[in-house]
Amino acid sequence: MDMFGLLTMIGGLALFLYGMNAMGDGLAKMAGGRLEQILEKLTSKRIFALLLGAAVTAVIQSSSATTVMVVGFVNSGIMQLSQAVGIIMGANVGTTMTSWLLSLTGIEGSTFWLKLLKPSSFAPVLAAVGILLTMSAKEDNRRKDVGNIMLGFAILMFGMETMSGAVAPLADDPKFTGMLTAFSNPVLGILAGTILTAAIQSSSASVGILQALCATGAISYGAALPIIMGQNIGTCVTALISSVGANKNAKRASMIHLYFNLIGTIVFMVVFYGLHQAIGFTFMGDAANPAGIAVIHSLFNIGCCVVLYPFSNGLVKLAQLTIPDGAEPVAAMESRPEASDISIDERFMKRPAFAMEICRNMTKKMAEETTEALLLSLGLLDKYSNKKAKRVIALEQRVDRYEDVLGSYLVRLSSRNLSKKDSQSMSILLHSISDWERISDHAANIMESAQEMEEKGLNFSKTAKKEISVLRSAVSQIVENTRDVFCMEDLEGATHVEPLEQVIDKLAKEVKKNHVKRLREGKCTIELGLVLEDVLTNLERVSDHCSNIAVEMIAIEKDGYDTHEYFEVMPQEEKDAFHKEYKKLKKKYRLDQEDDKIKKSKKDKDKKTKK
Repeated sequence: MDMFGLLTMIGGLALFLYGMNAMGDGLAKMAGGRLEQILEKLTSKRIFALLLGAAVTAVIQSSSATTVMVVGFVNSGIMQLSQAVGIIMGANVGTTMTSWLLSLTGIEGSTFWLKLLKPSSFAPVLAAVGILLTMSAKEDNRRKDVGNIMLGFAILMFGMETMSGAVAPLADDPKFTGMLTAFSNPVLGILAGTILTAAIQSSSASVGILQALCATGAISYGAALPIIMGQNIGTCVTALISSVGANKNAKRASMIHLYFNLIGTIVFMVVFYGLHQAIGFTFMGDAANPAGIAVIHSLFNIGCCVVLYPFSNGLVKLAQLTIPDGAEPVAAMESRPEASDISIDERFMKRPAFAMEICRNMTKKMAEETTEALLLSLGLLDKYSNKKAKRVIALEQRVDRYEDVLGSYLVRLSSRNLSKKDSQSMSILLHSISDWERISDHAANIMESAQEMEEKGLNFSKTAKKEISVLRSAVSQIVENTRDVFCMEDLEGATHVEPLEQVIDKLAKEVKKNHVKRLREGKCTIELGLVLEDVLTNLERVSDHCSNIAVEMIAIEKDGYDTHEYFEVMPQEEKDAFHKEYKKLKKKYRLDQEDDKIKKSKKDKDKKTKK
């Protein structure tokens, strides 16, 4: 091979690797994180986990990506180690799909249908359709994703054809054929396959390179077989690197991947070469072809799953022996998350759609814990409890942690290639997390006011308690409503938050006005007045933050008017509905509603007396 042939081969390899990466990214983006969500949730039965691991890997065309995700799941406490085994096994089966696609390059024949199946025939058509779809897509949508998948596949096949054409002249080079003959030694072949795959961190790509080299006709099945075994071991390097800095269970997940391939290779080689010595397989000296490579790759990985599946728990125990717990028992590691359980694994950055789903779920948990903290603190105004007060503090600290983790992660994630929907979600999350965090702060402030009253033996007057009870009910409703519309992404429900916020503002002003009146009449002390002022301020601010969250959801969905313009851009029909709901809520949360109940009760008694 001359210098120009070498350059052609390198160019073909570059196109091949780029096409594989582009196709995998397009498939993952089109899936929009749904595959990973299924992987996360439906792993209770190991056989389902195995099938799901195979299906997901076949779609995203990378066993390395699947195992790295599994390491991330285990590291984040989303998945237990015992659940990860099946997915890792399935990933090894799913990755064989790529070798079957690449085997199309080896199709030979003169009939129309056989010619049509050759990549040189259909790849240009895919490329043309792909570029039309990509260029005609006005924004980042499904059409563009499909176009990118087609382009990636076309480039992948073109690179494969280019590599095969570039190496074909090497069939007559004695030095090259002599070097390949050396790989017939099982140890050298396994070593070569391991090093190649570890270097490019993709068993699918290294198998594709091997299939391209088959064009020389110089690679026998005797040389190809140990190389394929080594490629399965080499693909474990990606997961091992990914587990660096992770917790013990995540490291164990990567070790399970290594042991699965290592033990499978040893068992296969011992049995196969034992039979070869006894029987003598005649095909070992035949020239390998791309389809034959795909067959060996599939049979090996499926065979490993069949043999090692019954010993799944043994693989887990072996990984635990390799990375021991120390003083902490294994059961504890499996049954609870890590102490710093509020975290998002960096490995998910490689799958932006799924990373966004993780962030959405975590923000929903943040909203739920914030709501719990506020409702607990409001209850403390009636009856103080040290246990509940400590729970409020713990929740407030957790919500602070949520804001720190989510804020920094979302900022980094914003630089990734996100769909329009995920970009909108990111804007909502980034705006909302600070509001939820501030609500938790106000919950802690209310708890401190209740604590101060308990310690100093202070009590609100009967009238003040009634007024605070009404205001507290309204605030409880607005927080619960906001949590619900946020968690369910209910835009219609979000429109009902702002009317209640205005009612709460009016109530707070009335309570303050009545307090000043009681203060002048000597019915309330200044010290109690200061506490009441703090409580009212915090309740009013809570409703403001709820309004911010709801209005922000509406504003971003309607493509971005400023939240301060909410009423200005609201259609007249919506304004009428807004005012109607405001009047209804104003009637529901009246400070004199207790007096109405007393009057109604008195009227009922008078009627009975007359009868």
